[in-house]
Amino acid sequence: MTLLALRTAALCGVAAIAATAHAAVSVTDDRGHSIRLPHLPQRIVSLAPGATEMLFAAGAGDRVVAPVEYSDDPPQARLVPRIGDAAAIDTERLVALHADIVVVWPKGGNPAQIAAVERLGLPVYREQVDAFSEFPASLRRLGALAGTAAAAEASARALEQELATLTQRYAHAAPVTVLLQIWDRPIYTVGGTQLMSDSLRLCGARNVFGDLKEAAPVVDIEAVIARDPDMIVAAAPPGAAAAWLSEWKPFAILRAVRGERLIPFEDQRLTGLGPSALTATAALCQLIESKRAPQ
Repeated sequence: MTLLALRTAALCGVAAIAATAHAAVSVTDDRGHSIRLPHLPQRIVSLAPGATEMLFAAGAGDRVVAPVEYSDDPPQARLVPRIGDAAAIDTERLVALHADIVVVWPKGGNPAQIAAVERLGLPVYREQVDAFSEFPASLRRLGALAGTAAAAEASARALEQELATLTQRYAHAAPVTVLLQIWDRPIYTVGGTQLMSDSLRLCGARNVFGDLKEAAPVVDIEAVIARDPDMIVAAAPPGAAAAWLSEWKPFAILRAVRGERLIPFEDQRLTGLGPSALTATAALCQLIESKRAPQ
């Protein structure tokens, strides 16, 4: 190929990229809302740690100009200045960022804050997954939003493979009931619609409070005794799990206490609502399996 032909091809490639970047985007988010943008978003604000991780996994991490606190996965996300947290953000700074779109997590975010963002006239994309089986499609939708379909597809397929492997591994595990404790005073657990309940399901376990609809219900000791879980998992902040579990030891009436099936688990990725939650789930499954009674 001649030098002239090479230059022409290069210029055509640049022109194609530029044309793509300025092409209108029409997508549907995870909650079924239709969104149309005049061009691919170049400046994205994320108002949830899980949404931040999903954007990076979909290949749009370099477009994230502001996440919220606790957006620690992947490590590159920690380098981006925070705009606030899931409960409250700096609205003036949000306006100054000239964001093309704001990605929110409707179930766990602040509804008033999301409404305030919409009143500013900023497009809002609702990213929401309640089960690991929903992650691949959510990643692909984010890839369509950002024009990073190839990267999103690769991440989605890797996640599908990881999910299939984990599902197969514990498909025939002996059934056990588990209290997943996420706070100590008062005692908070997770309801059946929370992603961590799906983590237990993947491990071949059943959330002992899985019938509750709230994402993070408060329960008392009497309710735990009444349901008498086979295991208690303390999904605690670093350094706190041992203290949480020690408070259960006086209650020998519980099967989990009598059988010494009190499990500390401090991997914060489990609560992150991003793809790395599946990696944390695999680690949790191993601990649960180690405590199962021999069949």
